[in-house]
Formats: sequence, structure tokens, C-alpha cells
Amino acid sequence: MISIKNVSKSYGDTRALKDFSLEIPEGGIMGLLGPNGAGKSTLIRILTQIIEKDSGEIIYKGQTLDHSHIGRFGYLPEERGLYKKMKVGEELIYLARLKGLSSGEATEKAINWVKKLDLKDWWNHKVIDLSKGMQQKIQFIATVVHEPSVLILDEPFSGFDPLNAGVVRDLILELKKSGVTILLSTHRMESVEELCDRIVLINKSKKVLEGDKQQLKDSYKENKFRIRIKGNGIGVLEGIDHQLVEDSGLESEYLIKPRTEQLASSLLKSISEKVDLVAFKEELPSVDQIFKQVVNQSNHG
Repeated sequence: MISIKNVSKSYGDTRALKDFSLEIPEGGIMGLLGPNGAGKSTLIRILTQIIEKDSGEIIYKGQTLDHSHIGRFGYLPEERGLYKKMKVGEELIYLARLKGLSSGEATEKAINWVKKLDLKDWWNHKVIDLSKGMQQKIQFIATVVHEPSVLILDEPFSGFDPLNAGVVRDLILELKKSGVTILLSTHRMESVEELCDRIVLINKSKKVLEGDKQQLKDSYKENKFRIRIKGNGIGVLEGIDHQLVEDSGLESEYLIKPRTEQLASSLLKSISEKVDLVAFKEELPSVDQIFKQVVNQSNHG
């Protein structure tokens, strides 16, 4: 869908992006991660053509990205911005028309979205009269009302209570299912775990990690396993370091690590022969753990 090739951007003497390259496949959700100041916002602003890159190339569907493609993008910025004295309906129609929809199309699609998000009774109210959470919903509608092919979401759950965050999460998954390509920038690692298929990590203006989320988890695993056994007879297991996680009396849970590498299947067999095994699961690192490890290595590398 989008090919970013050796893109660089500086603000005076400050390098925001350096020879940054990334392939964003069509469909699916890619998580854009990085510490504050890493270059994420600069990348987003270049993709949305708010600012110009200094060098490099961006290809969208086989064509050099230019202003003719703006209508195919939807952008939800971290800092929300609505015209608060406009009425909800008027604002949504206005913003949709800026993306190329006719008045009739904009009205129809906006009405459908406010119904979907249970905001139809607020159509003729000024935005300033809405709660913060409702305003966030209106901003989300404004981002997707023109049915973009590419959706760029910067901290989309900011300001939402858990219930409305769940509503927006489900809508994002619906959009993914419909074939929309989504770039999700967030510091909420639980959202990355739940939503993203791929992740890219930027640190100090450079890409330091990219790949399929599950494959990255597999590559960073540490040969650890979580087991639950009846009783607490872990001591009969030889050649295994263990850490108690929970002991209910009847059952106990441990995080274990064999001192030598072995297949999970053979480890499972050897453990089940010696203890009454209730559960056995390979322990994979979280995205948050991978994030911290890679950033620390990058900072000291």
C-alpha cells in the first residue's frame, strides 16, 4: 500500500528522521511505536502531507505520494481539533466535503456514523455542548466519514472511558476487516497487543525494529515456560530454574526456565512424568518488554 524509502527530515540542526524506510502492506494494522521525540509525529505529518520531507521517496499504490491522494487518507491527530461553535452535523458535512464528498454523500454518511455511535440526538447541537468523550467520537467520525483507504490514528483512545474505548476498538477492527490499511501510533501497549498485526519501532530518528508481531515475540522469547501443578512439588524437577508465581495450597504456578535448550514438547513430556501437571504454556515476551529491550539496546549501542 505505502512504500517509504530513505526518508529524512530535519528541523534546523535537529534530525527528526534519518534514512527511514518502511513497507506498509495493504490491509491490517501496523503499530507505530517509539519514545517521545523519536520521530513518529514527523513521519505521520509527512505521510499526511502536513510537512514536506527533506529527501527520500514515498510511493502510494504505485504512484509518488502527492496532494491528489489526500482524500484517500484519514488522520486522527493526538491533539484533537474541532470547530466547537459549529453544530455537529454541519461540521461533519463540512469536513467530509473537504475530502471530496458531495453535499449529499457527506450528509448521508455523516448521519449513518452518528447513528452508529449513538450521537444522532446531538446532530443540531454545537460541538462545545458535548462532553469530551462525545467530542472525541465526533473527531473519530470526521476521520473516517469519507471512507479512506489509509487510516492514521495517533493515540485514538485518549480521553475515552473504558466503555467508549471498547466501542472505538471494535470500529477499528471493523475497518480493518473491510480492508482499510491502519497505522496506529500509541503508547498504550495493551492496544498494540490487542490490535496490531505488525509493529515498527523508531528511536532517535531511525527505525530499530520492524516485523510481524507474533514473529517478533517468537524471536525475543527466552526459553521460559509457565506451568501449573497440583501441590507444590516443583523440587523433583531437575535442571530447571523456577520462580513461584502463585500457591493456592491445592495448586501452584511457576515460571520455569530449563538450563539447557530443549523443545517444548520434550520438556512437557519430562515434566508431566514427574508432577501432576495442570497447565503448561510457553512464556512469550510482551510488546512492552520488547519495546524496552530494543530501545535500551539502541540507546547504548
